[in-house]
Amino acid sequence: QVQLVESGGGLVQPGGSLRLSCAASGIVFSIYTMTWYRQAPGKQRELVATITSGANTNYANYADSVKGRFTISRDNAKNTVYLQMNSLKPEDTAVYYCNAWMKNDVLLSYWGQGTQVTVSS
Repeated sequence: QVQLVESGGGLVQPGGSLRLSCAASGIVFSIYTMTWYRQAPGKQRELVATITSGANTNYANYADSVKGRFTISRDNAKNTVYLQMNSLKPEDTAVYYCNAWMKNDVLLSYWGQGTQVTVSS
């Protein structure tokens, strides 16, 4: 059974930092591309950051709105992907979701349950 479990969300003041974690089980973690998405109330889910699969070099991409503030990383030994969020703004408030996907003969995609991030004074 595949599970993605996010943690690390919470309430933080503008300018503050949070680190989200997503622990995966039931998959060969290293071969999956890992992505963080977020969904704010009344808005569509949007891609925040993604990191490629692989045991050695991984490449990251970011939404323009978070470039320079957020950093995605992965620890294949711990089956975990992280999202370090700095200089948080009220507009970063959303539920953050972890996604794992890979394509071989078929596309496999799994989602976590989400973790709430609220940026407010």
